[in-house]
Amino acid sequence: MFPLKEKDRTVVQVLLSAGCCPRCVLRFCCVGIQTTYRLSCKELYTELHKFLDDDQCKSDAVENNQPPSKKIRLQDSEKNDIDSDQNGAAKVPSGEGVLPDDGVRTCTVCLGILQDLCEKDFVKKVCGKVDSAGYHFSSLVFSVSLPAQLLVREHATWLLVKQEVGQQGSSLTKDNILQLKEVYKWITHPLLSEELGVPVDGKSLFEVSVVFSHPETDGDCHFLARVCRDCFRPTKNKQSVFTRMAVVKALEKIKDGDFLQQFPYQVEPPKGSCIVQEIQCTHNPVYVAGRYNKFSRTLPQTPWLIDGERKMESSVEELIGEPMKKMFKVVSFNFSSSGREDVDVRALGNGRPFAIELLNPHRPSFIQQEIKELQQQINNSTDKIRVRDLQIVTREAIGHMKEGEEEKTKSYSALIWTEKAIGRNDIDFLQDLKDLKLDQKTPLRVLHRRPLAVRTRVIHNMKVEYVDQHNFRLYLKTQAGTYIKEFVHGDFGRTKPNLGTLMNMTTDILELDVESVDVDWPPKLDE
Repeated sequence: MFPLKEKDRTVVQVLLSAGCCPRCVLRFCCVGIQTTYRLSCKELYTELHKFLDDDQCKSDAVENNQPPSKKIRLQDSEKNDIDSDQNGAAKVPSGEGVLPDDGVRTCTVCLGILQDLCEKDFVKKVCGKVDSAGYHFSSLVFSVSLPAQLLVREHATWLLVKQEVGQQGSSLTKDNILQLKEVYKWITHPLLSEELGVPVDGKSLFEVSVVFSHPETDGDCHFLARVCRDCFRPTKNKQSVFTRMAVVKALEKIKDGDFLQQFPYQVEPPKGSCIVQEIQCTHNPVYVAGRYNKFSRTLPQTPWLIDGERKMESSVEELIGEPMKKMFKVVSFNFSSSGREDVDVRALGNGRPFAIELLNPHRPSFIQQEIKELQQQINNSTDKIRVRDLQIVTREAIGHMKEGEEEKTKSYSALIWTEKAIGRNDIDFLQDLKDLKLDQKTPLRVLHRRPLAVRTRVIHNMKVEYVDQHNFRLYLKTQAGTYIKEFVHGDFGRTKPNLGTLMNMTTDILELDVESVDVDWPPKLDE
């Protein structure tokens, strides 16, 4: 049985007369049964006409004691402007929009969204685009972007219906009307799931989005900018000020009388349906973490480009990231790490934690064995780096890499040169210094990319190893962010104290290695 009541009869007549499609009629009648909307437009029109005919026939039979009539009787106020076609569907004199499936005009409210743009043929076209995009997925989110003018047309229709139900002593709030997107979801989700063979899941990481537009009615919103100017402010990232959010705010603010002075109850029927501006498939990023060792003193961490010209052949980022790009089928990725070493500094020990954000992967899922094989592939491709503990992690887990950025410690070994000849006893005092505080002004070598500031850093302890009269090896455990090179040579007095002032001679650094980055992340894996 069709889920409409006697009180809905006038509303159904008014909406059909106004050029609404049957699904919009049901929305404004607050019908919340999903399966009803999954009937075709043609079936729904037939059911609506039966509903009107049955009620009208009963009324005529009682009043005139005659057999029921099959003619839809409109209110007297509507007869001058509206007539019916041969099938009983309401017609509005102006407008030429015709849909091929059921022979009715494009809906004045949804502009075809709930007509031809949610039926099986359209869903098949969307699925064709998805198939050709080449993604691997086990579920999907389906989203649609609708033209903002639909809100204006729906508001006008709501005022029309509200007036009609008010005359019957009832009330209809805007919240009672079923949302267009919700109804669209009820219709399309089962069709998508059937066609693609996977569930439609709001928590899926794979999204199929369809952007609709309707250039013919773009001007419907423009009067709102004159009435509610403060709701429409230009922004750099938006091509138009008439965003859905701005239109919603304006419609909440505008008074009914002001709205009706600018926009009619019964709007002109459009000549055609909305058009598909874009069908896009995207997958949320996948995050891969691990640790890397760097054994080369001529390898930067990230691509080294100056004025667009590459200065080094490769980088740690590229040696790790490029194989991942191929495996996960991505176009680009973002590399981050727990600190960074200079191009001439090696990263030894357990390595430096890093994470790679793989953007829009077409193949996002792998078992750990496949990740282990990827790790081996990276390690076999070069002798400049080595990765370990490679694993897929969550975005939230990457936060552990950055937690305590200032508090964590790092250990270094440095080969030191001294201007004056030294003996073993001349360096032993360094091992007695504990928690030595340094004031480091931003080094000259990084001043072009970091703000000028004085940062206090701590060297927790030092150990020494004598080499010869002008060289010794210095082992340091420091607070993260300490500039080791500047501590050794002083950076023209910008680091105080420095090794030169402590030893009362000129000192310089010949080699520097990172021995450990004391971050317990990512979790260690069995090799």
